[in-house]
Amino acid sequence: MSKKDKELIIGAHMPIGGGFARVPRETIEIGGNAFQIFPHNPRQWNAKLPNEDDVVHFLRDVKKYNLNPEYFLCHSGYLVNVASPRDDVWEKSVELLAIEMKICAKLGIKYLNIHPGSHLGEGEEVGIERIVKALNLVMEKEKSVHIMLENVVMKGGNIGYNFSQMRRIIEQCKYPERIGLTFDTCHGYDAGYDVTKPEGIKKLLEEIDREVGIGRIKFVHLNDTKNTLGSNKDRHENIGNGNLGVEGLKVFLSNPVFSSLPLLLETPGDNPEHAEDIAKIKEIYDSIEAPN
Repeated sequence: MSKKDKELIIGAHMPIGGGFARVPRETIEIGGNAFQIFPHNPRQWNAKLPNEDDVVHFLRDVKKYNLNPEYFLCHSGYLVNVASPRDDVWEKSVELLAIEMKICAKLGIKYLNIHPGSHLGEGEEVGIERIVKALNLVMEKEKSVHIMLENVVMKGGNIGYNFSQMRRIIEQCKYPERIGLTFDTCHGYDAGYDVTKPEGIKKLLEEIDREVGIGRIKFVHLNDTKNTLGSNKDRHENIGNGNLGVEGLKVFLSNPVFSSLPLLLETPGDNPEHAEDIAKIKEIYDSIEAPN
């Protein structure tokens, strides 16, 4: 087996307790060159802009460690549901999403990842209409930030478990050029996309290209899964310990469409565990035979 010349763009979801300034250094310490963060406590509705000192130190260390902001991703809070049919939840979600976009802009982070949301039984059309309305509002207010729609599993009225739904959101938005996709391997596998087989990846990429275009995929959430293909459970596992496994991840990383994107881990544990998972991914990638 021969090692390929291209270095992986890889990182993990990083802690922000005590401030954003810690993130660039800790990213390097765990073997990463990319990262994902929450813009605030993800379990709360309230969020505020970071203080100037924190921003200055964050931006300084981004330069110090020679990190590329194109590989940074913010992940929206857990409470946001812009597909909600409940006006109070929808309005709070839009308000919080707008603040999250401002936080991204302050930190120089171009990409904000969201789950499209759940229609809570009111139907796909209702949900998509609410999502589009919300995205149009927040993208009008903050024009420097792009929204990444993440694929999800088919449960609880979720929207975004296939790419036809993603297309319908994108084509109705005022700013389609500022909407991309994050592909989550755990969510995809649990939703029935077999990313452990070449034919499964071929079928997935054909669907993505047909519905939204391959160029829309900007990030990968690289997660193993505790569950079986098509289970619609969504439970992440550490690299190589789940149903994707080392061999399945090797197949996935053999595809240049995915392996060339920023790979962000959301696996269980904290920085030490993420360091181990990043090392495993690099080992798997280095074991792939280079094309002739």
